Amino acid sequence: MRFAGISVVVPVYNSQDTLKPLVTKLKSVLEAYADAFEVILINDGSLDDSWQVIGELVDNKEFVKSLNLMRNYGQHNALLAGIREAKYDITVTIDDDLQHPPEEICNLLEKLNEGYDVVYGAPQIEQHGLWRDLASQITKLVLRSVMSVEIARNVSAFRVFRTRLRDSFSDYRGTYPSIDVLLSWGTKRFAAIAVKHMSRQEGTSNYTFLKLVTQAINMATGFSVLPLRVASLLGFTFTLCGFLILVFVVGRYLMFGTRVAGFPFLASIISIFSGVQLFALGIIGEYMARMHLRLMDRPSYAIREKKEHGDS
Repeated sequence: MRFAGISVVVPVYNSQDTLKPLVTKLKSVLEAYADAFEVILINDGSLDDSWQVIGELVDNKEFVKSLNLMRNYGQHNALLAGIREAKYDITVTIDDDLQHPPEEICNLLEKLNEGYDVVYGAPQIEQHGLWRDLASQITKLVLRSVMSVEIARNVSAFRVFRTRLRDSFSDYRGTYPSIDVLLSWGTKRFAAIAVKHMSRQEGTSNYTFLKLVTQAINMATGFSVLPLRVASLLGFTFTLCGFLILVFVVGRYLMFGTRVAGFPFLASIISIFSGVQLFALGIIGEYMARMHLRLMDRPSYAIREKKEHGDS
């Protein structure tokens, strides 16, 4: 099984020590499965010497290309920039920390060759802490509702897909992109296979519990109306509760001539209803913020410079 061409997109953030071994492993794998290939390294505002290391790789490896973003935009923004630069029919996205073994790319390609458009490499065993795993599950549940495909529970940053899918989101300019959601705009033919997931060799993960939850909120409010429907359902439910409470208060007075105890009962009702109202307003506010950002037409990323082999 060989492919005409494969593009590998790698978002880079503070990974100066893992880039060279990663590129070396990618080269040995890609040579066996592709007639032509490229590795696109996107420096996402790294604070270490990653850009200098990328420059050395570009100078010494003719298949390596690079983008240097103006600042840190986030993993999905960097991936979007790299995907738009890919020139071959198959695109692979992989992390820069060697947790995704390049040797597993062949298994993803074999699955893709069965007629799928997107194949994920789901880790056999999650190697994160309790809170990180919990946040990951929350994010995947949100992603499942947004993508409307069952395979969303197995999404991973390690993925292979047909490059032509980017045509379905070529005009996208949102501030908070989600590559998985954008891919679902072009196809529903997803698959996932279990792959090895190595322990991190250098540094620590940039995805904390709070960042993952924030990503879930951004996906839910940026690509779905589900939160608005939840707010509407809560409003209807508590309106019904309010009506039932009114029936209870009036019915008790008419039947027994007694009134419901005053302040504790009233304070509880006011607190509950006020909380629901503020929750619904918060959801509406999130959507208004997204509309505001879209009207500002902020780009998903800005490129400081591009560098390819042979450039002066």
